[in-house]
Amino acid sequence: MEETGRLVVGVDGSDPSRDALRWTLTEAALRGATVEAVRVWQYPPLTYLPGVTAPPAFAHDQLEAEARALLGEAVDAVVAEDATRVPVEQLVMEGEAMDALLQRSRGADLLVVGHRGRGGFRELLLGSVAHQCSSHAACPVVIVRPRSPEK
Repeated sequence: MEETGRLVVGVDGSDPSRDALRWTLTEAALRGATVEAVRVWQYPPLTYLPGVTAPPAFAHDQLEAEARALLGEAVDAVVAEDATRVPVEQLVMEGEAMDALLQRSRGADLLVVGHRGRGGFRELLLGSVAHQCSSHAACPVVIVRPRSPEK
């Protein structure tokens, strides 16, 4: 099948992001597209003050390696149970998740996100990243909801 496009999916390791990756693999197989799984990391809050102090250089490589490992584990787990065999490119980026996903949406055929990620507000029906992506992406956006109600 000839490749026809690029589907971008945000993966933060949460169950909703794994659901989004599953959905994206199925859709990519139907379209003959590639999948770009994106994991975004940033320094924990209060680690430094942007514009006032420099980010700690010693933590950069460790945080990036942890993000790369989390992305690899999530992709490997989902791909192992998937029969489509769609190739998945893994991309780790530093910054705000919303900004990075919006950047990757440029030139993509589709941006896919879970309905919410690792944020602490489980009662929200739609996460802030999903909401912002649906409003500002440069391509169509799919927000994947869970198959069964969450507890």
